[in-house]
Amino acid sequence: MKILSRAEELTLLSVWRLGENAYGVPIRKHIIKMTEEDWSIGAIYVPLDRLTKWKFLRSIQGDPTSERGGRSKRFYRLTGDGYEALQRLKSIQNAMWESLPELGYNTLI
Repeated sequence: MKILSRAEELTLLSVWRLGENAYGVPIRKHIIKMTEEDWSIGAIYVPLDRLTKWKFLRSIQGDPTSERGGRSKRFYRLTGDGYEALQRLKSIQNAMWESLPELGYNTLI
């Protein structure tokens, strides 16, 4: 199984968190809120496309809406493989952090 990049991890976690409202704009807003960094729309759709290709996400075409000029939204859902990838990454991160001293200026000297 692939080890996720940070962008892929944040994207999967955002899709999971947003549930039924997981489409491009809310995913981007959630990641920006959580990271306190600006993310371009491309920085969201590249991992979404990759994660869908790897079957960590599935996409569902919503109904067209008048607010979008008759265009439909593409919603995303976490798959079992996506959940397993997140669990594996969490286990790896926990193992890497285990037994390290607390972060602080004194630990760097």
